[in-house]
Amino acid sequence: MKTRCPWARNEWSIPYHDQEWGVPVHDDRTLFEFLILEGAQAGLSWDTVLRKRQRYREVFDNFDPVKVAAYGERKVKQLLADPGIIRNRLKVAAAIQNAKCFLAVQREFGTFDAYLWKFTSGKPIRNQRQSLKDIPARTTESDAMSKDLQRRGFKFVGSTICYAMMQAIGMVNDHMVDCFRYKEVGKSGAKTK
Repeated sequence: MKTRCPWARNEWSIPYHDQEWGVPVHDDRTLFEFLILEGAQAGLSWDTVLRKRQRYREVFDNFDPVKVAAYGERKVKQLLADPGIIRNRLKVAAAIQNAKCFLAVQREFGTFDAYLWKFTSGKPIRNQRQSLKDIPARTTESDAMSKDLQRRGFKFVGSTICYAMMQAIGMVNDHMVDCFRYKEVGKSGAKTK
């Protein structure tokens, strides 16, 4: 039997843990998806988001930032009426605002990937976590990312949300050292911290 991080316990979190979490992501559309989903998760469990992820992809035009940035009040009303997503007006408004900011960052840096990964000098940070209590809610890198994203107009990008996104997209490897994914994910040229 494989040893996994203790939070991976159900039909949603196990496949996510085994296939995605902590794997370095450099595709802008996927980065936009995680930016929106991590913001939607604020105050809720990640399992809630994973259960609703497919519906988010459907109603948010597969996380195309150009399309999301153009959403108007009619689309907002449709989204807020959809039980398949988290129906929070502030989070839906933030998704649209963040799409606009995302496009501005792409114009400035060429890709959102180039901008985002500068917070870890372009390489994943490979931590050595023994237990869940070893994982901080935020770090100096997530603080810097959060501050810069907020300065650029992004919403729902506090340091804790940024750190969760950094974990999800592989900017940090926070798999437990005894998890079977720790070494697999760590083969991606990570720097140990």
